[in-house]
Amino acid sequence: MRSIDYYFSLVSPWAYLGHAPFLAIAGKHGCTVTYKPVFLGEVFSETGGLPLARRHPVRQRYRLVELQRWREKRGVALNIHPKFWPFEVALADRCVIALQAAGIDPGAFVARAFAGVWARDENLADEAVLADIAAEVGIDPAAMLEGAHGEAAGAAYAGNIADAVAADVFGSPSYVVDGEVFWGQDRLDLLADMLASGRPAYSSDV
Repeated sequence: MRSIDYYFSLVSPWAYLGHAPFLAIAGKHGCTVTYKPVFLGEVFSETGGLPLARRHPVRQRYRLVELQRWREKRGVALNIHPKFWPFEVALADRCVIALQAAGIDPGAFVARAFAGVWARDENLADEAVLADIAAEVGIDPAAMLEGAHGEAAGAAYAGNIADAVAADVFGSPSYVVDGEVFWGQDRLDLLADMLASGRPAYSSDV
């Protein structure tokens, strides 16, 4: 059984677009998934990336076109300009960490939280919204939020940044299998090909 480190943030539309197909691929091939939410601002800072507002207008305009293409391709609802975005994402990301630490599969919470941002105009910086989402997917909201506010979740969130940089991850989503990085939900077909073939990971040491 192969394992996949799943680096992402709930603030990322690309991770939203790829979440369901990624989990389907992982499930098909019997892979375990380790959720590793990261604060993208720090990852960009460490790896030479720029936050959206500082990118050249050409890149910003192209992003808007790509979101429309992939929204259609994936067949999902996606607001190009969601009401509550950008937002302070740390607590929402830490909820994912807390769930995993408690032995709860975060997949359903992540899926519903992504839809909250990108399809339902919900404010994931609001604890009450996070609590409602947890309850909706059958998770104890109080326990989740207590864990998210805890020192262990904070340390893990910071540690995920260091892990991401060490793994050559520089954006969201990134899927890492045996050290091979697949960056972007548009690389999911390549991830599926690797898992189907059983090939060893490729390396930049060639």
